Amino acid sequence: MHELVAHVDVNSAYASFERVFDPSLEGVPVCVLSNNDGCVVTASKEAKALGVEVGEPWFKLAPLAPRTGLIPKSSNYELYGDLSRRVMEVLARFGPWLETYSIDEAFLGLGPRAAAGDLAALGREIRTTLRRLVGVPVCVGIARTKTLAKLSNRCAKKLPVFDGVCVWESTRPEWRASLMAQLPVSDVWGIAGRLEKRLAALAIFSIADLAAADPVMIRDRFNVVVMRTVLELKGTPCIPFEEVREGKEQLIFSRSFSSPVTTRAEMRQVLSVYAQQGAACLEHHHQAAKILTAFAGTSHYAEERSFPTVFVPLQAPTTDPVVLAKAAQRLLPCLEEGTRYARAGIMLTDLRPATGQQALEPFRYRHEEQGIATLIDQIQKRIGKDMLGLGHGGLRPGPQWRMRRDMLSPRATTHWDELATVKAS
Repeated sequence: MHELVAHVDVNSAYASFERVFDPSLEGVPVCVLSNNDGCVVTASKEAKALGVEVGEPWFKLAPLAPRTGLIPKSSNYELYGDLSRRVMEVLARFGPWLETYSIDEAFLGLGPRAAAGDLAALGREIRTTLRRLVGVPVCVGIARTKTLAKLSNRCAKKLPVFDGVCVWESTRPEWRASLMAQLPVSDVWGIAGRLEKRLAALAIFSIADLAAADPVMIRDRFNVVVMRTVLELKGTPCIPFEEVREGKEQLIFSRSFSSPVTTRAEMRQVLSVYAQQGAACLEHHHQAAKILTAFAGTSHYAEERSFPTVFVPLQAPTTDPVVLAKAAQRLLPCLEEGTRYARAGIMLTDLRPATGQQALEPFRYRHEEQGIATLIDQIQKRIGKDMLGLGHGGLRPGPQWRMRRDMLSPRATTHWDELATVKAS
């Protein structure tokens, strides 16, 4: 008996997360904006009904907002991340395994025993529990494979008859065949862009066309990944559950600036802040970095474009914020004073377990042995990230280049001074 898979997806995730602590947003058009309040990254169904599309610049929508009632929100990443964690913790109660696919969706293994129960009722229970315990609406798709579960979730979300829960095997075969014949192949999980065009050259235009294709031919023409997709559409599970990795393969700290950085002194502070954040993140994941890459760039639309980059191998894997900051500042001589840099960042690669064999004495880092990164991280978690910094990363007042978030909602679950206020009437 095949193990059944559920795909659970938070509806308009960022907008739904905003509504958890602000009930006044229920039923009204809401959009969440990207860094520096630039473009729409999430639109509620009410906002979509007004014609708001993901990727639309906010400056074009702002003049229309008072008339349409559209409410904008700056991206509140800390709130979204914490609520996402709570969603996943609740989901884990419903099956033997859980694969977090993104901040707003997951695959849930229901186990072979679930086939004997009422799957639609289980899906409704998942929806009701998440709404009650976390406060977010979700849709659930249940099938024998991950690919079909994703397709089922799409049906649950788009077709009101399912009321948010679609069990693929419970639908009529002729209805499934008709649906797959109508939907373009690009609606299949993992099929898009150039791959869609290559499939069209083989007269594969719809999901039904892909499901009917010969898997061996698809493997020979494309690769084993696409072949697995074909088999999954036929009902054969081929994409396994992926274990969650404790560490990361690389860490990137980069943001667009709210106002351009034009001097090396300002950029030194930018790089110091990012290096400090990188050190704290490495400590959190019990990893150390052997290579640091620092980069900056102007807008792609600027008259004078510049994208300097430096690649810095470190003498030993480290989490030392002082060493990382000094390495990042190797970028400074590559910068031109007066150039309007729109973004900068650092990337840490060649990550290794920090608990491995200790380096020889000449290659050890003094601040690392003293636990400076751990100390700074602990203090910042207790009193706030802006209250303590190392070197140029701790200069006050705060830098003008920081990301602009003029419409930021309270971080109600991660900051004591921003906790939600409950009023009884």
